[in-house]
Amino acid sequence: MAVVLRLLGEVCAEVDGRPVDLGAPRQRCVLVALAVDVGRAVPVDRLVERVWGAQVARRARATLHSYISRLRRALAGTGGAVIVHRSGGYALVADAVVDLHRFRELCGGDDVRALTEALELWRGEALTGLAGEWVQAVRDRLREERLAAEHDLVDARLRGGQGAELVAELSARAARHPLDERVAGQYLLALHRAGRTPDALTHYREVRARLVEELGTEPGVALRELHRRLLAADPALTASPARAAVVPRQLPAAPVPFVGRRDELDRLDVTSTAPTVGISAVVGAGGIGKTWLALHWAHRRLDRFPDGQLFVDLLGDERAPMDPVVAVRGFLDALGVDRQPTDPHARAALFRSLVAGRRMLLVLDNAADTAQVTPLLPGGRSCAVVVTSRRSLPGLIVGHGAAHVPLDVLSGAEAHAFLVARLGAARVCREPAAVEELVALCGGVPLALGITAGHACTRPHLPLSALAAELGSADPTGPGDPPAAPPRAYHRTARDQGRLMALPAPAPAHSRPDHRSTTPEPFYATWHRHR
Repeated sequence: MAVVLRLLGEVCAEVDGRPVDLGAPRQRCVLVALAVDVGRAVPVDRLVERVWGAQVARRARATLHSYISRLRRALAGTGGAVIVHRSGGYALVADAVVDLHRFRELCGGDDVRALTEALELWRGEALTGLAGEWVQAVRDRLREERLAAEHDLVDARLRGGQGAELVAELSARAARHPLDERVAGQYLLALHRAGRTPDALTHYREVRARLVEELGTEPGVALRELHRRLLAADPALTASPARAAVVPRQLPAAPVPFVGRRDELDRLDVTSTAPTVGISAVVGAGGIGKTWLALHWAHRRLDRFPDGQLFVDLLGDERAPMDPVVAVRGFLDALGVDRQPTDPHARAALFRSLVAGRRMLLVLDNAADTAQVTPLLPGGRSCAVVVTSRRSLPGLIVGHGAAHVPLDVLSGAEAHAFLVARLGAARVCREPAAVEELVALCGGVPLALGITAGHACTRPHLPLSALAAELGSADPTGPGDPPAAPPRAYHRTARDQGRLMALPAPAPAHSRPDHRSTTPEPFYATWHRHR
């Protein structure tokens, strides 16, 4: 379940969009006192001081423990936020989104979109509904962080070539902060780009006079230099059309049909928006549905990644997996880089620079190991990464904080739903016993179900019972060998782990192109070919 803790406005919590009752203001203050240090233990004494202040109530400790118990009950069952006891204090262990930490994370770069998203997280005055000395100190500090983010956003927009669009906004901000030289410089540049250079020079004189009168100081070096360049009509101050950023859309088509995997989809949702890391490692045997899961989730969440999606098959199950240098080169091509560095380290650094602050998704499919994946990871937290692999990738999980998302076979009900979606309810209902046999023979392996459904679709007049008999007697070692082992053993043997792929159309291969046969290819031939 997706859990969100909101501090940038009225303090509240949501689970899948539904509000959670956090109790009285002081109880909510306890949650805030833990949430600002999420993941770290906060000593009891410090918690008491934050909630009750210097004049601690006599029964503050007992009341604190009562509040902790009530908050635990309120958060029980969310699966995303738990309060645990640690070394003389308490810690909020949250596999959830805390808007404060998400705000700070988005403010780490200078991207217009990321900074805009960061400021959109604010819903009013921070910590609304709470009071106290510590709360007020935090509120004042957050107000300064918000103001700094607003300044950073204006700088980013000015770098992008804007000017006239910012005049009204900066006029109001300059009136609110008449001695702020950074705001003054932004306003001067916006006026100049709007064709109002005389107004810009007038505003500079007003700011200088006020600084001298109220603070007894001249403007700083940066503001004086901007004034000099305005007087000199420096052409570099004129906005030039910014080159539009390339937005890659590399995701393959979403798989159809897709059934089950609700817990895994929820896990990907939470990880992609977590405040600390956004890497998911989807691991499992070949043919188990790793790529289908990654693509299905990615297409459902395209709105989260407006700056693009990158996809690469790393060929980890081949004898010669892809060199990550090749993958980085492909990503840079997709991002519109014409001239790339020859040094692999410089190329990887350029890739990280280009995606820094951008809201992008990277799907690294079929990874061989952690070493192959590491050069492809972005440096910041604005991007989400989904890695699929047949290996457990402990280095990625331990070294990079990736979330472990293991996949098992589909349940019997899910496998049945898969065949219904692929073959139609009418055909499935006509032969329930044969369908159950097919489900059992495929063992819940999505690839096996896909191949089975593919053959059934291309042979619409073949009874499913006949197909089940053919599958039950087939030998995956080849059509010329005796049928010693049924294909159900497919998902249990390493040598038979196949990748998900487009369903094959079973047509016989012949040496003469004009030859036509009415005999369908045996099931075991396709099975063997796609092991």
